[in-house]
Amino acid sequence: YCRERFIELTPNQNTFGHMTRWLIHEPYAHLAEAPHGWTAPWGQRYDEPFTLIPNDKSLALVRELLDELLPHFSSRQVNVNADEVFDLGQGASKARVEKEGVGRVYLDFLLKLYREVTAREHTMQFWGDIIIQHPDLAPDLPRDAIALEWGYEADHPFDAHGAIFARSGIPFYVCPGTSSWRTLAGRTDNAIGNLRNAADNGLKHGAIGYLITDWGDEGHWQPLPVSYLGFLLGAAEAWHHAASAELDIPAALDLFVFRDEAGVMGKLTYDLGNVYKHLDALIPNSSLFFNVLQTDAETLIQTGIGQGEGFNREACHGVLSSISAIMEPLAQARMQRSDAQLIQREFSWVAGMLWHACRRIVWIQSHRAGREDIALRRTLAEEVDGLINAYRELWLARSRPGGLKDSVARMERLRAEYAETG
Repeated sequence: YCRERFIELTPNQNTFGHMTRWLIHEPYAHLAEAPHGWTAPWGQRYDEPFTLIPNDKSLALVRELLDELLPHFSSRQVNVNADEVFDLGQGASKARVEKEGVGRVYLDFLLKLYREVTAREHTMQFWGDIIIQHPDLAPDLPRDAIALEWGYEADHPFDAHGAIFARSGIPFYVCPGTSSWRTLAGRTDNAIGNLRNAADNGLKHGAIGYLITDWGDEGHWQPLPVSYLGFLLGAAEAWHHAASAELDIPAALDLFVFRDEAGVMGKLTYDLGNVYKHLDALIPNSSLFFNVLQTDAETLIQTGIGQGEGFNREACHGVLSSISAIMEPLAQARMQRSDAQLIQREFSWVAGMLWHACRRIVWIQSHRAGREDIALRRTLAEEVDGLINAYRELWLARSRPGGLKDSVARMERLRAEYAETG
C-alpha cells in the first residue's frame, strides 16, 4: 500500500523503555529494570515494570525483535524509540547509575542498539528526549543516527533543542503532534502552535525531517477524524512552511480531507477542538474533559478538580450550549466519502463524551459540597451505558479488536462509580 504511493513505511520497535507489555510476562520478567514498581518524575507511583535492564540479556531480546521485524519492511531505517526510560536507575542499574550517571548509562545502551541496527544495514532513529537532558553527551552520538526531537505543546523549545543537535552535528527531525490524544476532541489552537513552531525552528536549525505524531495514551479514546486537522496542517507546514501561514484550515479540511460540499465539517472539527479552552483550565498534553473522565471519582471528591474547581452548574450549561451550537450543522454535511456516516457518528460520540464530562464535574462538585445530586448521578449512569456501546461499535468500524478491552475498561469504571449504592 505504501510503496504504491511512494511512502516509506519505517518499522518502529521499543527496545529500552515502554516494554511493559513484555516485562509483565514471566519469560521476560527478569529483564525488568524495576520489576516491583517505580516512581515517575512527576511523583506518581507505577507498579508494573517499564524499562529493560541495559545489559546483554536485554540486548539478546532486542536482537530477536529486530530479526523478526525488519525483514517485513523494505525501508532501511528503523525507529528503536529508547524514550522515557523514567525508571532507569531505580532498580537493577541503581549502583551503576549512581557511579556513572544516568545519561552515560543510557548512552552506553543506546550505542549498543546502534551497533545492532547498523549490523543489519539499517539507519537508527531514536527519540531525543533523554539525550537532550544531557547535552554534553550529544557529541558522542554517531553521526549517521537520526535523533527525533519531540514535543507537543505550542511553546515546546524546538529552538533551543534544535540548536543543541545542530551544534553537535547530529541529524534530527522535529516531531510535533496532532494534539488529539488525551483530549477526546483535540486541542486545535495548541496543535496549530505546536506544528508551526516545529516547522519554523526545524528550518532554522537544519532539521532533515518533520514527523507528525499521533498517539493514543490511556485508551486511545479519540476517533481517527479528530486527528485529521493535525495531519493536514502538519503536511502543509512540512511541504511549504511559509505558505501555510495563510492556510484557511477549515476550508482546506472541507476540500481535501472531508470532501464536504456543504462546508460544515472543517469548521465543526476546528471549533470542537477548541472547546477545551472554554473551561479556562489548560492542561499540558491533555484536557480537563479527558482528565475528569479518566480520574476516579473518589480522588476527585477528595482532592478536587484542580484548575476546574470553579466550574459550576451555570458554567456547565454554557459549555453544553457551545458544544450544541458547534454540533448543530452536522446533519447538513455532504461528505463525498465512503465513511461519511461513520465520521458523523464519531463526532456525535465525541460531543456526547464532552457533555458527559461537563455533567460529571457538576456531580463531583455536588459531592464535595456535601449534597450529592442523586438525580444527576442517575442521568450519568444512563448516559455512560450508551456511550460505551457506541464506542465499541466505532472502534471496530476502523480498528482490530486488540486494545479495545483495555480501553473500554476505563469507561466501565465510570459505570461502576455511578451505580446505585445502599
